[in-house]
Amino acid sequence: MIQLRDLSVKLPGFTLKEINLTVEKGEFFTLLGPTGAGKTLILESISGMIPIHRGTITINGKDVSKMPPERRGVGIVYQDSALFPHLNVRKNIFFGLRYHGKTVRQSGKALDAIIEWFSLEHLLDRSVVNLSGGEKQRVAMARALAVDPSVLLLDEPLSALDPGFREEIRDILKTLHEETGITVLMVTHDFVEAHYLAQRTAVLNAGLIEQAGTVADVFYRPSTPFVARFVGMKNIFPAKFDKDVAWVDDLQFTIPHSDNRFRKYVAIRPEDICVSRTNISKIATNIFNATVMRIFNKGIFSDIRLDVSGTVFQAILPTSALYRMNFAEGETVCITFTPERVHVI
Repeated sequence: MIQLRDLSVKLPGFTLKEINLTVEKGEFFTLLGPTGAGKTLILESISGMIPIHRGTITINGKDVSKMPPERRGVGIVYQDSALFPHLNVRKNIFFGLRYHGKTVRQSGKALDAIIEWFSLEHLLDRSVVNLSGGEKQRVAMARALAVDPSVLLLDEPLSALDPGFREEIRDILKTLHEETGITVLMVTHDFVEAHYLAQRTAVLNAGLIEQAGTVADVFYRPSTPFVARFVGMKNIFPAKFDKDVAWVDDLQFTIPHSDNRFRKYVAIRPEDICVSRTNISKIATNIFNATVMRIFNKGIFSDIRLDVSGTVFQAILPTSALYRMNFAEGETVCITFTPERVHVI
């Protein structure tokens, strides 16, 4: 288990401010946020690579805030794998043992199992310079696990990989976590990785945690406009509220009934907006005529920007469906979304 209490780190031009976070024992937790939000700084604070200004770091009930890195029981893997180019695969994997008071002989069976786990037996005598991106990350993870850490820290380990390698390493991470139960804290920009790997997540912004919770809560029930934008809601509008009605300029939305006295925005995911040539339901609410402004083909899916009386909406459709409907820019269409798909912030 990892507990951060009022963790603060001060660097020239940036401050990590009073981070409070708990990663449960055996949990896979992801840290999300834009570049420069402080995600890697949190990992390096936990690993002991940078000093903290204030607060405490607890791992498995022990305060490690002032301990040297080798005594914290932590393994870390970076985006670029950070392997030693002058060492072969075997020596890279064994490198950290000496700093943790262990020998290859003492760790023999465990090391053999790790090497087998990552399918590295045939690569042990090869220079790491000649490895593929996926092979390098497998070596880096084997090196991190060789010291038998209680916590594994991952700093965007998949972002620099080609799609095929990325999927391979992602599957390895999922299986590793399921079969070993190791506690994992991973930094990522990729929403797919968070959904696929993590039980819970936190979103950072400018050194502060904006929201933490289950992956579903953060992605589908964001608590701030920043989180809503970050997780791709796209349609975020200032609004005024009256019971189960929200007003966005001159547009009236029907929303789920709740206490909205202190709310200021409505947000709708683009995939929750239905686009058609005619109203497909006579009993539907939130029905508007819209003008197709732009269509952006992004492969499997396409983005559509739509103007409703001066308010711009964004919708997502499968490109195959878009071709079938043959929408054209400048055309008048109908958009609908149910009240349950309107999120109030």
